[in-house]
Amino acid sequence: MTSPQLSTQPPSTPTYILSYPAPYVLLITINRPKAMNSLPYASHWEADALLQWFDREPSLRVAVITGTGKAFCAGQDLIEQKDLANLRERAARGEKVEIPDRRLLVHPVSGFMGVSRREGKKPVIAAVNGWAMGGGFEICLGCDMIVASPNATFGLPEAMRGLYAGAGGLSRLVRLAGITVASEVAMAGRFLNADEAAKYLIANKVSKSHESLVPEAVELASKVASLSPDSIVVTRHGLRQAWEQASVERASQQTEHTYGAALRDGENLGIGLRAFAEKKDPKWVPSRL
Repeated sequence: MTSPQLSTQPPSTPTYILSYPAPYVLLITINRPKAMNSLPYASHWEADALLQWFDREPSLRVAVITGTGKAFCAGQDLIEQKDLANLRERAARGEKVEIPDRRLLVHPVSGFMGVSRREGKKPVIAAVNGWAMGGGFEICLGCDMIVASPNATFGLPEAMRGLYAGAGGLSRLVRLAGITVASEVAMAGRFLNADEAAKYLIANKVSKSHESLVPEAVELASKVASLSPDSIVVTRHGLRQAWEQASVERASQQTEHTYGAALRDGENLGIGLRAFAEKKDPKWVPSRL
């Protein structure tokens, strides 16, 4: 386990365990195993603050998200939802009850766990160790890459509960797997195993074993972290723009407009070119983009 020289300290994360398994890599472990790692509203805001810190922290370049126990994340904490519904019913009957601030009973703009609709700057990899249901699947769909354990299962069962997958997962699943597969998952309650997720281009790969899941995801993160941090920020932006926009050319223009000059003027470009000419490994400096 590597202990980086952090420039700033992360915010408080009672829901998540933070560790640093390799240089420049942050491992975020969802730690609510008794609740199948389902998340109450407060945990979404907690993760949103954490990922904003991650984007600003110069010693970190890639994050990996996984879960403790049998689940990656089973979605929204429905027990909390039920308790809130009971409070509202009691209030409607005229009882004096204390209902939490409504502003905190929504997801942040960045979505479920601060990931499912995240714009961000730095890449995040999902290491899916088990059940990824509802919002848990939407977390995965908001990540840049997915490594699935052989034990992983993916699904969007919201319609079975009278809801819909409203944290960005529907549109992203269509972009990855196509309208027909996405329709079966979201409207017919189909669950996908790890091999099916890889087959439909949702997951990058299935880990060799359940036990090797996190090491394989960290290895993938380390490959990304070994490249120019400036180049990764700009490349990720270009990929995301191509995914989000209808126009391929407009996506290219947007990335060049946002980052092109800053990348060319940055210190890391010179470092990379000199290292190539001298046949040495580049010693990148933290990105200022």
